Amino acid sequence: MDYEFEKQFLEKNAKYAKSANKIDLRHYENYNVKRGLRNSDGTGVLVGLTEIGDVHGYIVDEKEKVPVEGSLKYRGIDLLDLCNGFLKEKRFGFEETVYLLLFGKLPDKENLSNFKQLMASYRDLPSEYKEISMKAPSRNIMNKLARSVLFAYSYDRNPEGRTLKTILRQCIELVAKFPVMIAYGYQAKIHNFDNQSLVIHRPDENMGTAENFLRLIRPDGAFSEVEAEILDLALVVHAEHGGGNNSSFTTHVVMSSDTDIYSAIAAAIGSLKGLKHGGANIRVIEMMEDISRNVSNWTDEKEIEEYLARIIRKQAFDRTGLVYGMGHAVYTKSDPRAEIFKKKVEELVSEKGYEREFELYKNVEKLTPQVFADVKKSDKVISANVDFYSGFVYKILGIPTDLYTPMFAMARIAGWSAHALEEIASGGRIIRPAYKSVAKRKPYIPLDER
Repeated sequence: MDYEFEKQFLEKNAKYAKSANKIDLRHYENYNVKRGLRNSDGTGVLVGLTEIGDVHGYIVDEKEKVPVEGSLKYRGIDLLDLCNGFLKEKRFGFEETVYLLLFGKLPDKENLSNFKQLMASYRDLPSEYKEISMKAPSRNIMNKLARSVLFAYSYDRNPEGRTLKTILRQCIELVAKFPVMIAYGYQAKIHNFDNQSLVIHRPDENMGTAENFLRLIRPDGAFSEVEAEILDLALVVHAEHGGGNNSSFTTHVVMSSDTDIYSAIAAAIGSLKGLKHGGANIRVIEMMEDISRNVSNWTDEKEIEEYLARIIRKQAFDRTGLVYGMGHAVYTKSDPRAEIFKKKVEELVSEKGYEREFELYKNVEKLTPQVFADVKKSDKVISANVDFYSGFVYKILGIPTDLYTPMFAMARIAGWSAHALEEIASGGRIIRPAYKSVAKRKPYIPLDER
């Protein structure tokens, strides 16, 4: 490959590609196009119905968006009630949550026990996968996860099956295998690219998702009960978020074409990999590290406000003007997932010695809304979203940043699976929205005359 030739060609022609694909923003208004499927007030365009997740962050009164405290329901059950239920009984909740999302109701003791047993039987991977995983590592675990899902197609006894029963079985298998796929992809990455020892554990059939994952990513396989409880809670609060989030909507779109489940889930992984979707908690960590370096006194609210203003004015950090982890497309006054996480952070910081850093997080959360309003001259109501605290929790637990987004996928595969089943049962039509061409007509010019 002649890389100098490649470089010259791309430098010469990239400007044509840019100008040819830049659409005049006035056309969107002229043709009443909802960019990003968003209305002018920021609310989402209604494109579908679901019984799986209900995300509530505002009400519309006299055509005006009114902020309210956020709520999230899984199959009609409030997420806070769901979490309080298994936390009070001191047991793990992710497997119960997966059952709820897939089957539409909470399992009784017998069904929950049988479901856990079924997931345990599905969890391990074929020996051939381990070989290929080591031979074809990736620096990005999400890339590796997508390939792992597509590879699983080859080992399915009926990969092109279209019945709901077949796809239900495939979904449960994928939910069970995701922790192992992610952990093995991570181990291959750090061995091949970071020169670390290769340590591969087999999943333990007596452990659930959270416990197995912690065991698989650590050389000694050790973890505390508190660590497993917090990771389990993280999986529950990330498991589902309605049909309109980018990756779940991707699942609906791809499944509506009547393809196999592996192709649809691989597409959803590609969506979640995007920095605007699943990568935000890593950006929060990077931003907070930047703030900690540039603010000398972490308890001085005035100094923190001044630096936040610089971030919002695109004068500091990554110069995007974004305070990562603050604000949400739907939630306004509060994100219930962030509230749940914050309570767990409070329990964890004293045990792990992160009290001082936690105070900085709380100050940034408290001060950002007013600084945003002052700088932007805006009355938009913003609050901390789940990404603001989730990355901090993972940091305290010692989980590498390489795994932050894959762990999101490990949780959200439950929601994707439920939406895939819903599309099969209720969809029926391929999702095919309209695009208006605004290209000017041009004559064809023969090659010798160009």
